[in-house]
Amino acid sequence: MTPAPRTRLNAIAAPIFGEFLLGMSVAMVGLYLASHTSDAAAGTFGLTQQVLETLFVLFRVLAIGLGIVVTQTLGSGRLAEAHQTAYMALASSTWAGLMAAAWLVWGSGLTLDWLNAPAEIVPLATTFMLLLAPAMLLEVYNISMASVLRAHLFARESLWIMVAMYGAHVLLAVVFMRGWGDWAGWGLNGYAVAFLLSRALGLALHLGFWHRRMDLHPKAHHWWALPMRVLGPVLRIGLPGAALELIYRLAFMVSLAATAGLGVAALATHSYTLQILKYVLLISMAIGWACEIMVGRLVGARRFRQADDLVRKGVRNGMLASGACVLIAALAAPWVVRGFTQDPAIVQAAQTLLWLSVALELGRVFNLIVIGALRATGDVHFPVWASAASIVFILGLGSWLMGRWWGLNGIWLAYVLDECWRGYLMWRRWQRRGWLPYASQTARGLRLER
Repeated sequence: MTPAPRTRLNAIAAPIFGEFLLGMSVAMVGLYLASHTSDAAAGTFGLTQQVLETLFVLFRVLAIGLGIVVTQTLGSGRLAEAHQTAYMALASSTWAGLMAAAWLVWGSGLTLDWLNAPAEIVPLATTFMLLLAPAMLLEVYNISMASVLRAHLFARESLWIMVAMYGAHVLLAVVFMRGWGDWAGWGLNGYAVAFLLSRALGLALHLGFWHRRMDLHPKAHHWWALPMRVLGPVLRIGLPGAALELIYRLAFMVSLAATAGLGVAALATHSYTLQILKYVLLISMAIGWACEIMVGRLVGARRFRQADDLVRKGVRNGMLASGACVLIAALAAPWVVRGFTQDPAIVQAAQTLLWLSVALELGRVFNLIVIGALRATGDVHFPVWASAASIVFILGLGSWLMGRWWGLNGIWLAYVLDECWRGYLMWRRWQRRGWLPYASQTARGLRLER
């Protein structure tokens, strides 16, 4: 039997938390700089961020599948196959990045129409999305290569790359957005230019770590040729997870369109509140990713009881951390939101949303942690079919209807109901060991392929 991995959960979760913290901070700096241009610029930034996160579903197909396939193969002792999967990640990233860039170039007008974007932000959003398009190719390379690094338990090395990449993004964004000396800067568009240059730096650093730490040396054909034999297992795991994210993102875009229909002030309030909440969920996100990595390795090593204990510990820690953080955010809202705007109506509205978010974030803990663990065991389809109805009818349709009845508070209440119901379903699945037959089947398949 393959020895169980000895790396502690916190040793993986802590660097991942650092990566998420840096990523959220860059977005927060961008929103802060945009908000000091105008509420319209802030609304444009928030709207565009949601469009990008929807396109990133393509990238998550790769990140989900790559991370789990590599961890399972490493857990079962198959290093050569793990390296083949890593090389395949580059070619699949090329095609996914080109598709995302094409949508930003040719589909921006249609997207803004779907989102019911206010007329005053359409020209600004169109230009901003066009400038972001080239960076999509570099972004997916960095996401995929970081996933491979973390799967090899080089989470600390991945963190250092992100420190350099995100640090460069912040510094360049401040200069390009605000200007320097007599130069007034490019405003919101400067953020897109900084995005591109910082991702180029990240790609160079990732390639260096691949060479030195994992002895991976990509050739020219690795960047475009897709070996279907290697891609197949990644897609089998990644597609159901990405389908769930796509359903979620589309339903969320419905709620975003409902918010945009309430006006620029509501859109700005929505953007400010979401940015604050991203800090709240950082710990649970990091624990969830770390659990996914470790559960994949434990399943490959046939250590099912250890995997069960790990997930239960992760949920407990996530509940304590997220509960404490969201309470602090709600209490500090009158001061934190004033960092973005001095409009008292927006400050008051954001504070109400943050108090509603106490229940939202506690429910989200189960979705962030348990779904990744289920995927890592091979139970990839349950999260999709168990969650789809809630996402469509509560998050999507519910936010539209409740937004018409109770405004932005109604939209947020739909978020709460959706997260809590789906979280209950995921936790019940794990508690009742519904994942165990899939874990056994996955481990048996890995053993037969050796």
